[in-house]
Amino acid sequence: MNNRREFITLLGGAATWPLTARAQQSERIRHIGVLMNTAAESAEGRAGVAAFQQVMQQLGWTQGRNVQIETRWGANDVDLDSRYAAELLALAPDVVLASGTLSVTAFQRSTRTIPVVFVQVSDPVGAGLVTSVARPGSNVTGFMNFEYSLSGKWLELLKQIMPQLARAAVVRNPSNPAATGQFGAIQALAQSLQVEVTTVDIRDTDEVERAVRALASAGNGGLIVAPSAGESIHRGRVVEVAVKYKLPAVYSDRFNIIDGGLISYGPNRIDQFRLAAGYIDRILKGEKAADLPVQAPTKYELVINLRAAKAIGLEIPSSVLARATEVIE
Repeated sequence: MNNRREFITLLGGAATWPLTARAQQSERIRHIGVLMNTAAESAEGRAGVAAFQQVMQQLGWTQGRNVQIETRWGANDVDLDSRYAAELLALAPDVVLASGTLSVTAFQRSTRTIPVVFVQVSDPVGAGLVTSVARPGSNVTGFMNFEYSLSGKWLELLKQIMPQLARAAVVRNPSNPAATGQFGAIQALAQSLQVEVTTVDIRDTDEVERAVRALASAGNGGLIVAPSAGESIHRGRVVEVAVKYKLPAVYSDRFNIIDGGLISYGPNRIDQFRLAAGYIDRILKGEKAADLPVQAPTKYELVINLRAAKAIGLEIPSSVLARATEVIE
């Protein structure tokens, strides 16, 4: 009798194991393509990808078990973006994550069906990525950097830390679709603050140095370094030039301040990758990108580097220090 029970138990186990194994083996692996607008060696880019993967793991998506994530680094190069977008689409992804406007448009040229979730895009409507923020209306949605009104805050901040400010150069990437809107918002405020503003192309680091040298010679000048992938790529050089000529510079991201910049005001861009993971999880579970609204940041960080202030001989007013999210001493 005991032998019979043992036989039945063994038989039951033998019957159950293959079913479990088959269930594990048949679990569908979903594919995600990631196209970054930075180079592979970018600390900010790597931090963004790591944050995205961490949240995906927390949401139950494990690399190699039920998801396969393929990443390409476009370095904000139009040709690279096009090539890598084609590579990723050839893998038939279920959804893609695109960082920056150029990455999104590279996908849009080839697909209107595969869902695209973006991060670090300044003007998705103006760039033609979505129909509206509330109802994207296509296969594209995501998380924008900020609204244009924020751009004026950079000039206000520059004037607050340097009350005698008379002229400011806006260092920007003119090929960035958001560059015109950013500069327009700064220009709209400049007259009331009695500041003359000009633009400098960040893609030409020699031009940046010439402009900074001229500002320093004229006196009472400062810099606003507008966000773009180009700004990220040339970050070290821009910070170096600003310190060399002892000019105050306002940036949009704390990574600039970690690298020795003076002061930044803007959203936490790494948080966007965490939020994007939530949208991608929802899309993989059946929701449509067209039904997920584009979201703008709800909080902004003010980061100050007192070492950088000392290096250029500037004392940050206590009223500005009191508002800081983070102070590097």
